[in-house]
Amino acid sequence: MGLFEDYHPLKGKMFQIMKPDGTILPEVKAPLTDQETVDLYRKMLFIRLADQRALMLQRQGRMGTYAPIWGQEACQVGSAAVLQKGDWVFPAFRELGAALIMGIPLETIFLYWMGNEEGSRSPEGINVLPVSIPVGTHPLHAVGVAWAGKLKGDKIVTVAYFGDGATSKGDFHEAMNFAGVFKAPAIFFCQNNQFAISVPRKIQTASQTIAQKAIAYGMDGIQVDGNDLFAVYTATKEAAEKARSGEGPTLIEGVTYRFGPHTTADDPTKYRKDQEIEPWKPLDPMVRLRLYLKEKGLWNEEIEQRLSEEAQKEIDQVVKEAEAVASPNVEEIFKYVYAEMTPPLKEQLEYLKSTLDKNVNRKA
Repeated sequence: MGLFEDYHPLKGKMFQIMKPDGTILPEVKAPLTDQETVDLYRKMLFIRLADQRALMLQRQGRMGTYAPIWGQEACQVGSAAVLQKGDWVFPAFRELGAALIMGIPLETIFLYWMGNEEGSRSPEGINVLPVSIPVGTHPLHAVGVAWAGKLKGDKIVTVAYFGDGATSKGDFHEAMNFAGVFKAPAIFFCQNNQFAISVPRKIQTASQTIAQKAIAYGMDGIQVDGNDLFAVYTATKEAAEKARSGEGPTLIEGVTYRFGPHTTADDPTKYRKDQEIEPWKPLDPMVRLRLYLKEKGLWNEEIEQRLSEEAQKEIDQVVKEAEAVASPNVEEIFKYVYAEMTPPLKEQLEYLKSTLDKNVNRKA
C-alpha cells in the first residue's frame, strides 16, 4: 500500500517520521541526507530570525501589519523544498518561509510589508504569486494554473497554502471540486495552526480532520505532523510525483501551531490563555530538528551562534537596503491595473494628483 492508502483520513492516523524528541520512528527512515537536513535547518533558522525582525520592524513603525510565521517553518520549508523549476506557489499571507525557499529575495518580501508594490514582483522565472489577503480565494487560481499546465502538457505542480479558516470559505470548496473533476496537478496545503484569527479549530469545522474533506472531492487527503520537517517533505514529495504523473490533486493537512498573533493587528491574549501554548512548545519544529542534528553530532550551541550571527548580518543588510528604496510614485497606484490605463483610471489619477498638489500648496 502507498502512503495515501496507509494514512487515509478515515483511518484516524497522522503521518509522522520524526518524534518530538528528535528520534526517527523505527519503521521509517529519514528522507534527507545529513547535509540536506543541515541546509534546511539553516534556512529555517534564517526564516525564524527574519520573521522576528519583521515583527520588531512593525512594532517600531518601520513596517506595516505583518503576519508572523513562528511555529510553522517546517510546514513551509518541508513542502516548498520538493518543488521544481516551473512549479507554482500561491501563498496566503503567512508564507515567508515558502517564498524564501522558492527564491523570492527577503528584501522583496520586506518591501511588500512596508507598503511598496515592488514587493509583489517576483524575479523572472520564479513562479510565486503576490500575497493573497482575501481568505481562501487563491486556491481557485492555483487550480486554474494547474489545469492550464495539464492542457498544455507541462509537467508542473501548483501549491496553494492556506489556513484552517480558509476551508470554511466557498472558494476553497469550488477549487477542490474543480481540481477533483479535472484531475488538476494541484496540491492544497492547509497549515492547520489551530486558529482562524480568533476562532479555534474546534468551532471552525465539525469534521474530525481537515484532511478528510478531500474524500468528497475524489482526491487523496492526508493529515501530517506539520512540525515534522521529514513528514511534510515526504508527503508533499509523493503528492507532487502523483500530480506530475497525471493522478490528480492532493489535500495535505499539516497540523501545527501559531505561537504568535494572527497578525500584528491581533491580540491573541483576548482569545487564548498562555497555558494553552505550553503543550506545543516541546513540539516546536526547530527544537525537534536541533535534537535530531545534535544526536548526529551536527549541531551544538557554538554552531547555532555562528549560524545566527551570519543570518543576522544578512538580515541587517536587507533591512538597510529595503528602507533605502524610494517610495513609489502616486501613478503606480493606477498604472498596473490594466495593460493600458482606462479613461476612469486616468480621471481618478488626475483628481488625486490635483488634490495632492492643493494639499502641498496649502501647507506651503
